[in-house]
Parts: sequence; structure tokens; C-alpha cells
Amino acid sequence: MSENIPLAPVTAYVALGANLGDAAQTVRTAMDSIAALPETQVSHRSSLYLTTPVDSDGPDYVNAVIEVLTGLSAPELLEKLQKIEQSAGRKRPYRNAPRTLDLDILLFGSEQIDSPSLTVPHPRMAQRAFVLKPLAEIAPKLVKPAQLRAVRDQAIEKL
Repeated sequence: MSENIPLAPVTAYVALGANLGDAAQTVRTAMDSIAALPETQVSHRSSLYLTTPVDSDGPDYVNAVIEVLTGLSAPELLEKLQKIEQSAGRKRPYRNAPRTLDLDILLFGSEQIDSPSLTVPHPRMAQRAFVLKPLAEIAPKLVKPAQLRAVRDQAIEKL
């Protein structure tokens, strides 16, 4: 296949979260930054949700999920998402540290990826209400009722 022929767009889902600074505004701005990426269009945005930290500490998080159509490969999308995180002041002092912005690729079409830098489907998405609730809002067929029941004890509130 020639490199000049664009690939068909892939539907991907990206989780967004922040718990430092103006977290809600940071998440909204990140959605707009993702929409401005080359070969990428945001097709659905969930509501914002307030959640308590899971496997982390610090203030409550603002979380959301977006659906994107992208001509980028998964590694290219990841690289661009990490640049958006960095531009928002993301630091990684230790695992699960509070953050100005966290962007995770949850699903990338039907691809299964297991590389040192990226695992898709996201390995912990089914254990987290802050991923499943907003994902179910924009793509209900992707979330099973049993998955939502399994995380019902996790505190989450639609903003």
C-alpha cells in the first residue's frame, strides 16, 4: 500500500481526566485540542463526571470520554495525546500521581495492541466507573450492564 493513500478512518475512544487546577476547563480544552489533530474528528463527547480517585490520591477528578474518527495510527494518536498532556503541564513524578491532564486510548477500532507504550483495549477500563459511565453515555453498545453493575459502588456524579 502506498504511503500517500490515506487509510480509512478508525473509530477510537479516548478517556480524559484531570484533578489539578481548573480540571473541568482542562478536560474541555483537551477535547478541542484532540478535535484539532490532523486527520481526526471528535464525533461524540460525553458529559463531564466528578469522581473520587481510584488507585490514586489528591482532589476529585473530572472525567469524560470522547469518540474520535481518525486516520492516525494508534501509536501516532498516542504520541499526539501525550503532547497535549505535556502542553497542559502533565508531570509524571510517580505512578498514579495527581495530574493536570490524563488522556488514555481505550479502544482503537477492533485492534488489540500490546506494546511497551500502548495496550488496547485499555487493560483497566472495565474496572472503572469513571470510564464505563461516560463510555456508556456515548456508545451504549460497548458497555454491558454487568460491567456497570460491577462498578456501581464507585462514587461518580454527572456534572
